[in-house]
Amino acid sequence: MEYVMYTLFMSELALYRKYRPSSFDDVIGQDHIVRALSAALSKGAVAHAYLLTGSRGIGKTTIARIIAKEIGTSDNDIVEIDGASNRKIEDVRDLRENVRTLPFDSKYKVYIIDEVHMLTKEAWNALLKTLEEPPAHVVFILATTELEKVPETIVSRCQTFTLKKPTETILKDVVRDIAKKEGCALASGADELVATLGDGSFRDTIGILQKVLSIKEKGDKKISLAAVEEITGAPSGTLVNDYISAIADSDIAKGLAVVEKANAQNLEMKVFIKLILQRFRYALMLRYAYNDMASSIAERIGENDFAFLSEIAKKKPETIVSSSLEILLECAQLSKSAFVPSLPLELALWKILGAADSA
Repeated sequence: MEYVMYTLFMSELALYRKYRPSSFDDVIGQDHIVRALSAALSKGAVAHAYLLTGSRGIGKTTIARIIAKEIGTSDNDIVEIDGASNRKIEDVRDLRENVRTLPFDSKYKVYIIDEVHMLTKEAWNALLKTLEEPPAHVVFILATTELEKVPETIVSRCQTFTLKKPTETILKDVVRDIAKKEGCALASGADELVATLGDGSFRDTIGILQKVLSIKEKGDKKISLAAVEEITGAPSGTLVNDYISAIADSDIAKGLAVVEKANAQNLEMKVFIKLILQRFRYALMLRYAYNDMASSIAERIGENDFAFLSEIAKKKPETIVSSSLEILLECAQLSKSAFVPSLPLELALWKILGAADSA
């Protein structure tokens, strides 16, 4: 089992590295940063310290490496440091000694410090002195997922860039593109599911895609939505549709039975809620569809799911309205801290269908 997990991890890592952007032209979804950095670096305006912030897996380290490459730094002169493992003052003191050493074969020596928010207070103080008066040949690139933990004295001495979390549309395009390059395609709706499960992270999305592609048999050209649901352990589309159907039919007993079934299958409730929210939104959009909205939604989900949602929207049930969507949004927020994982979904049913008033 350990060997299997290790092999899977390595294959995921290899796929993510295989498609890691190597230049600013390859970076997706961070146009605001690419424009600013490209313009500055093309003029030779190199800052002595950069701070890249944003959620996990969206390209902070990748952009740091591209900056180093753009200013002509070779691999020999790039030093990557894990702030979580090298967080003590002794580690920063060693760093201060090393920065005095000239680059091997580049104009600049670049120090990339990941998870920099993990440094201790004493380590921060020691690093501050180096950031205030760095050697001319040194460039620091700090990366963090928690900007609020970085001292203001450090932030003020860096050029700070905040990376955006990629939208599911961007992630879906990435999934399609990589799958195509790997000689495969995902059925309608399957690519969106992978993007949804990736939860705003390029790294996680590509890792999930790697897992999905591993089930492709020789000669297969397309992987079905059902196969993706099975390999990822995601809630089935049928279960998601059944919950929405219960709302549309004002059938709370049916809705509670769906939630109980999800519990019995030991599904990740946060993912289940997210898929319900996503599909309910489509149903609401279809109810008030105009111009090419319907065709746009049809491209995002499977044929059967589109037919199901279209049929619900056509009936214009009183419960498929914006107020119900707001309740489901609250449900998604509650799911992050709910002691009983299924409780937010149960509460949503009571609120939407008004059962609480008659209890």
